[in-house]
Amino acid sequence: MEKRWVLRDIPNKEKLDELSRSLNINKQLATLLLQRGVSTFDEAKTFFRPSLDHLHDPFLMLDMDRAVNRLCEAIFSNEKILIYGDYDVDGTTSVSLMYGFLKAFSDQLVYYIPDRYTEGYGISTKGIEHAHAQGIQLIISLDCGIRAVDKAALAKSYGIDLIICDHHLPGEELPDAYAILDPKRPGDNYPFKELSGCGVGFKLLQGFCEQNSIDQEQLFVHLDLVCVSIASDIVPIVGENRVLAYYGLKKLNHSPCPGLKALIDVSSLRGELDITSIVFYLGPRINATGRLTHAHDSVKLLTAEDASETEVFAQVLHAKNAQRKDFDKTITEEALEMVSTNTEMKDARSTVLFKNDWHKGVIGIVASRCIEKYYRPTIILTESEQKATGSARSVEGFDIHAAISQCEDLLLQFGGHTHAAGLTLPLENVPAFQQKFEEVVATTISPELLVPRLEVDLEVALSFANYKNYMILKQMAPFGPQNLTPVLVARKVKLKSPPRVIKETHLKMDLCEDGNDFTYPAIGFGLAEKLPVIQSSEYFDVAFQLEENEYRGHKSLQLNIKDVKIA
Repeated sequence: MEKRWVLRDIPNKEKLDELSRSLNINKQLATLLLQRGVSTFDEAKTFFRPSLDHLHDPFLMLDMDRAVNRLCEAIFSNEKILIYGDYDVDGTTSVSLMYGFLKAFSDQLVYYIPDRYTEGYGISTKGIEHAHAQGIQLIISLDCGIRAVDKAALAKSYGIDLIICDHHLPGEELPDAYAILDPKRPGDNYPFKELSGCGVGFKLLQGFCEQNSIDQEQLFVHLDLVCVSIASDIVPIVGENRVLAYYGLKKLNHSPCPGLKALIDVSSLRGELDITSIVFYLGPRINATGRLTHAHDSVKLLTAEDASETEVFAQVLHAKNAQRKDFDKTITEEALEMVSTNTEMKDARSTVLFKNDWHKGVIGIVASRCIEKYYRPTIILTESEQKATGSARSVEGFDIHAAISQCEDLLLQFGGHTHAAGLTLPLENVPAFQQKFEEVVATTISPELLVPRLEVDLEVALSFANYKNYMILKQMAPFGPQNLTPVLVARKVKLKSPPRVIKETHLKMDLCEDGNDFTYPAIGFGLAEKLPVIQSSEYFDVAFQLEENEYRGHKSLQLNIKDVKIA
């Protein structure tokens, strides 16, 4: 699919000159920093040297004092506490963090993960009834609960206090809970709004440590779990998230918890792990149990301490992920065929597909796969509990949550973010929803949003690709949303030798530019289809990321090609 290259703004020349001079770096690197909001020497120091001292005071969050006081009361009074979390990576790491830390202070802890199929997302009636039957006096919900108005009322009717730790957008009415920790709630002046669900749980534990003079190093040993949640939930890696991810990656690479260590081993990961390693290898395996069976297997792995146990649980997650891949592939093929064989669907501005036997656990992944082929807002629906339930994914710049809300009259419930959402509706409403959603998207989306966008940071000569620049770029990690790996463009490059197609889909080549005889090795994953473009002209433009390649112990720089255009 043809992409539109969008060059980011070039910063003010005076600021550029000043930052370049104060940091003693070239103007290209200074430009990349300014684009990321780093404009002074002190800001650069904070950016390049994240510190746990940069974390905000947890008591700046609304209701934190109430939440911490209630948690202390429950622990010191030996009350039974239920830790309730969602079934995705953010939810299971949240539960594992809270349970793993608090078990040193209480033996009255239990955890609960809802079943994706029988209970659905968030706090469930079954979960509250279970808590009541077990004599639970306090529930701490993690990565869910901000819209659970009726479930909070049910808990209250049973005399159960509820502390909600969530990071999703609240609805018009807040639940009547004992305390609500959510930096996105109205009136909350907490300085950082983009914590993961696990991050909000971490802040509660940080407050608990501060109030009880507990050395926070006891909490920081769990930062590998927080980092996995940040990477997998695709939250911005800036501010507090950058600090938490930076130290979480250190923990993950040097002394991960036994469960994550076993998962790293079974995933055959080698070398230093980064955010990408989590997103593509660890996260999917942790997610797989909740997608196919039950997510308590993931919590068992992440809270286990015995090596033989973790090895068994890691193998279970690995096998479930392989099974998930098979479902994913089959359903994606069916979905794409439904679009390609229907003229009306093919020409639409949105994709809304329904099939009653699609596996509920993978429809979110299928929605993302469909966007790779047909770049437009996509909703994949299946049947569950005699209702249609679905996952929505959007394209850059389009608020799919807002679009779904305009179809609210046809829905039973919905929730989520700007780029991803979940929804449930009566089966008989599916055709009307397909029609209305298409009308909403067609009238609100601008044409350029339907063309994939490749954001380019900077135009450079190929000579920029040297180790001196690379070592500074490397220190800009961890990379992720709002601090993506820089994408650079080199104009009018040419082939040094004939390109080679590897494993049918990848493109390997050596590049050079006029006036510079140096050879620049390059690889384009999934770009074999661009071979005709490269061969049709002596010169072409490449968009790339600079990376280090290691082969048989030898390290060298290479260009990771993201796109190619005729010069």
